[in-house]
Amino acid sequence: MSVEEVTQKFEETVSVDDEGPKTVLSGTNFDVKHPLNTKWTLWYTKPAVDPSESWSDLLRPVTSFQSVEEFWAIMQNIPEPHDLPMKSDYHAFRNDIRPEWEDEANAKGGKWSYQVRFKKNDIDELWLRTLLAVIGETIDEEDAQINGVVLNVRKSGYKFALWTKSEDKEPLVNIGARFKQVLKLTDADHIEFFPHSAANEKHHSPSITL
Repeated sequence: MSVEEVTQKFEETVSVDDEGPKTVLSGTNFDVKHPLNTKWTLWYTKPAVDPSESWSDLLRPVTSFQSVEEFWAIMQNIPEPHDLPMKSDYHAFRNDIRPEWEDEANAKGGKWSYQVRFKKNDIDELWLRTLLAVIGETIDEEDAQINGVVLNVRKSGYKFALWTKSEDKEPLVNIGARFKQVLKLTDADHIEFFPHSAANEKHHSPSITL
Protein backbone atom coordinates (compact mmCIF):
# COMPACT_ATOMS: atom_id res chain seq x y z
CA MET A 1 0.00 0.00 0.00
CA SER A 2 1.06 3.59 -0.56
CA VAL A 3 1.34 6.08 2.31
CA GLU A 4 -1.92 7.68 1.20
CA GLU A 5 -3.76 4.33 1.10
CA VAL A 6 -2.53 3.35 4.57
CA THR A 7 -3.49 6.76 5.99
CA GLN A 8 -6.98 6.49 4.48
CA LYS A 9 -7.36 2.98 5.91
CA PHE A 10 -6.58 4.26 9.42
CA GLU A 11 -9.00 7.18 9.03
CA GLU A 12 -11.77 4.81 7.99
CA THR A 13 -11.08 2.50 10.92
CA VAL A 14 -10.76 4.81 13.92
CA SER A 15 -11.44 8.34 15.06
CA VAL A 16 -8.76 10.39 16.81
CA ASP A 17 -9.50 13.81 18.28
CA ASP A 18 -7.90 16.27 20.70
CA GLU A 19 -8.89 14.07 23.64
CA GLY A 20 -6.65 11.27 22.39
CA PRO A 21 -7.12 7.94 20.62
CA LYS A 22 -10.47 6.17 20.74
CA THR A 23 -11.00 2.46 20.39
CA VAL A 24 -12.23 1.04 17.12
CA LEU A 25 -15.46 0.13 18.92
CA SER A 26 -16.11 3.51 20.55
CA GLY A 27 -19.77 4.46 20.61
CA THR A 28 -21.04 0.89 20.26
CA ASN A 29 -22.69 -1.40 22.78
CA PHE A 30 -19.95 -3.94 23.29
CA ASP A 31 -19.92 -6.54 26.04
CA VAL A 32 -16.31 -6.87 27.18
CA LYS A 33 -15.84 -10.53 28.13
CA HIS A 34 -12.06 -10.84 28.24
CA PRO A 35 -10.42 -7.70 29.67
CA LEU A 36 -6.64 -7.30 29.51
CA ASN A 37 -4.59 -6.44 32.59
CA THR A 38 -3.91 -2.94 31.24
CA LYS A 39 -4.90 -0.65 28.41
CA TRP A 40 -2.71 -0.70 25.31
CA THR A 41 -2.37 1.91 22.57
CA LEU A 42 -1.45 1.23 18.96
CA TRP A 43 0.69 3.93 17.34
CA TYR A 44 1.76 4.43 13.73
CA THR A 45 4.72 6.32 12.32
CA LYS A 46 4.23 7.35 8.72
CA PRO A 47 7.15 7.92 6.32
CA ALA A 48 8.32 11.51 6.06
CA VAL A 49 7.24 13.31 2.89
CA ASP A 50 8.74 16.67 3.85
CA PRO A 51 12.24 17.21 5.34
CA SER A 52 10.74 19.72 7.79
CA GLU A 53 8.55 17.05 9.46
CA SER A 54 9.67 16.17 12.97
CA TRP A 55 9.31 12.83 14.77
CA SER A 56 6.25 14.22 16.57
CA ASP A 57 4.71 15.10 13.19
CA LEU A 58 5.12 11.53 11.97
CA LEU A 59 4.04 9.68 15.13
CA ARG A 60 0.32 9.29 15.71
CA PRO A 61 -1.83 7.27 18.15
CA VAL A 62 -4.20 5.09 16.15
CA THR A 63 -6.46 3.52 18.76
CA SER A 64 -6.53 2.04 22.26
CA PHE A 65 -7.89 -1.30 23.44
CA GLN A 66 -8.49 -2.96 26.80
CA SER A 67 -9.96 -6.32 25.88
CA VAL A 68 -9.23 -9.33 23.70
CA GLU A 69 -12.34 -8.61 21.63
CA GLU A 70 -11.28 -5.02 20.91
CA PHE A 71 -7.80 -6.20 19.94
CA TRP A 72 -9.14 -8.63 17.32
CA ALA A 73 -11.56 -6.02 15.96
CA ILE A 74 -8.63 -3.64 15.46
CA MET A 75 -6.41 -6.25 13.82
CA GLN A 76 -9.15 -7.03 11.30
CA ASN A 77 -9.43 -3.39 10.27
CA ILE A 78 -5.87 -2.08 9.93
CA PRO A 79 -3.19 -2.80 7.30
CA GLU A 80 -1.01 -5.83 7.94
CA PRO A 81 2.75 -5.27 8.28
CA HIS A 82 3.50 -6.42 4.72
CA ASP A 83 1.16 -3.68 3.42
CA LEU A 84 2.93 -0.86 5.26
CA PRO A 85 5.06 1.55 3.21
CA MET A 86 8.82 1.67 3.64
CA LYS A 87 10.12 3.68 6.63
CA SER A 88 6.90 3.28 8.60
CA ASP A 89 6.44 1.72 12.03
CA TYR A 90 3.86 0.06 14.25
CA HIS A 91 4.09 0.54 18.03
CA ALA A 92 1.94 -1.07 20.75
CA PHE A 93 2.55 0.45 24.20
CA ARG A 94 1.10 -0.02 27.64
CA ASN A 95 -1.28 2.61 29.07
CA ASP A 96 -0.27 6.15 28.06
CA ILE A 97 3.44 5.48 27.50
CA ARG A 98 4.68 7.14 24.34
CA PRO A 99 6.94 5.05 22.07
CA GLU A 100 9.90 7.36 22.69
CA TRP A 101 12.97 6.60 24.79
CA GLU A 102 12.67 10.07 26.35
CA ASP A 103 9.33 9.13 27.93
CA GLU A 104 9.73 8.88 31.71
CA ALA A 105 8.51 5.28 31.71
CA ASN A 106 11.13 4.28 29.10
CA ALA A 107 14.07 6.45 30.16
CA LYS A 108 15.65 3.90 32.54
CA GLY A 109 15.04 0.92 30.27
CA GLY A 110 16.05 -0.28 26.84
CA LYS A 111 15.03 -2.61 24.04
CA TRP A 112 15.64 -6.11 22.77
CA SER A 113 16.17 -5.87 19.01
CA TYR A 114 16.18 -8.32 16.11
CA GLN A 115 16.10 -7.72 12.35
CA VAL A 116 14.58 -10.25 9.97
CA ARG A 117 14.27 -10.76 6.23
CA PHE A 118 11.38 -13.21 6.19
CA LYS A 119 8.68 -13.43 3.57
CA LYS A 120 5.81 -11.00 3.93
CA ASN A 121 3.34 -13.59 5.23
CA ASP A 122 5.89 -14.68 7.83
CA ILE A 123 6.24 -11.10 9.04
CA ASP A 124 2.47 -10.79 9.53
CA GLU A 125 2.44 -13.99 11.59
CA LEU A 126 5.46 -13.02 13.71
CA TRP A 127 4.07 -9.56 14.43
CA LEU A 128 0.77 -11.08 15.54
CA ARG A 129 2.57 -13.67 17.69
CA THR A 130 4.61 -10.90 19.31
CA LEU A 131 1.58 -8.71 19.98
CA LEU A 132 -0.33 -11.60 21.58
CA ALA A 133 2.67 -12.46 23.78
CA VAL A 134 3.06 -8.84 24.88
CA ILE A 135 -0.56 -7.90 25.60
CA GLY A 136 -1.21 -11.34 27.10
CA GLU A 137 1.92 -10.81 29.23
CA THR A 138 3.10 -14.38 28.66
CA ILE A 139 6.54 -13.03 27.77
CA ASP A 140 6.76 -10.62 30.72
CA GLU A 141 8.01 -10.82 34.30
CA GLU A 142 5.66 -10.55 37.30
CA ASP A 143 6.38 -6.84 37.74
CA ALA A 144 5.47 -5.95 34.13
CA GLN A 145 8.91 -5.16 32.74
CA ILE A 146 7.68 -4.71 29.16
CA ASN A 147 6.43 -1.25 28.14
CA GLY A 148 5.77 -1.97 24.49
CA VAL A 149 6.80 -3.48 21.18
CA VAL A 150 7.80 -1.89 17.87
CA LEU A 151 7.97 -3.10 14.27
CA ASN A 152 10.08 -1.04 11.84
CA VAL A 153 9.64 -1.47 8.08
CA ARG A 154 12.96 -0.77 6.36
CA LYS A 155 14.71 -1.55 3.08
CA SER A 156 17.21 -3.70 4.96
CA GLY A 157 14.41 -5.76 6.53
CA TYR A 158 11.83 -5.74 9.31
CA LYS A 159 13.08 -4.93 12.81
CA PHE A 160 11.33 -6.10 15.98
CA ALA A 161 12.05 -4.25 19.23
CA LEU A 162 10.75 -5.14 22.68
CA TRP A 163 10.93 -2.13 25.02
CA THR A 164 11.49 -2.57 28.76
CA LYS A 165 11.23 -0.26 31.77
CA SER A 166 14.60 -1.20 33.29
CA GLU A 167 18.11 -2.45 32.49
CA ASP A 168 18.12 -5.13 35.21
CA LYS A 169 19.96 -8.07 33.67
CA GLU A 170 18.23 -11.00 35.38
CA PRO A 171 14.65 -10.26 34.25
CA LEU A 172 15.93 -9.05 30.87
CA VAL A 173 17.65 -12.35 30.13
CA ASN A 174 14.44 -14.25 30.91
CA ILE A 175 12.40 -11.91 28.73
CA GLY A 176 14.95 -12.09 25.92
CA ALA A 177 14.86 -15.90 25.95
CA ARG A 178 11.06 -15.86 25.65
CA PHE A 179 11.25 -13.21 22.93
CA LYS A 180 13.48 -15.53 20.89
CA GLN A 181 10.88 -18.29 21.23
CA VAL A 182 8.09 -15.98 20.07
CA LEU A 183 10.14 -15.01 17.00
CA LYS A 184 10.87 -18.73 16.35
CA LEU A 185 14.63 -18.18 16.57
CA THR A 186 17.23 -20.90 17.06
CA ASP A 187 20.29 -20.96 19.33
CA ALA A 188 22.32 -19.81 16.33
CA ASP A 189 20.23 -16.62 16.07
CA HIS A 190 21.11 -13.70 18.33
CA ILE A 191 19.10 -10.81 19.70
CA GLU A 192 20.64 -7.71 21.28
CA PHE A 193 19.64 -5.45 24.16
CA PHE A 194 20.33 -1.72 23.80
CA PRO A 195 19.90 0.56 26.87
CA HIS A 196 18.12 3.84 26.15
CA SER A 197 20.64 5.64 28.37
CA ALA A 198 23.24 5.17 25.62
CA ALA A 199 20.94 6.14 22.74
CA ASN A 200 22.77 9.42 22.13
CA GLU A 201 26.20 7.82 21.97
CA LYS A 202 27.86 7.76 18.55
CA HIS A 203 28.54 4.03 18.78
CA HIS A 204 25.49 2.55 20.48
CA SER A 205 26.54 -1.00 21.42
CA PRO A 206 24.36 -3.72 22.95
CA SER A 207 24.80 -4.42 26.66
CA ILE A 208 23.42 -7.98 26.40
CA THR A 209 23.43 -10.49 23.54
CA LEU A 210 21.50 -13.76 23.58
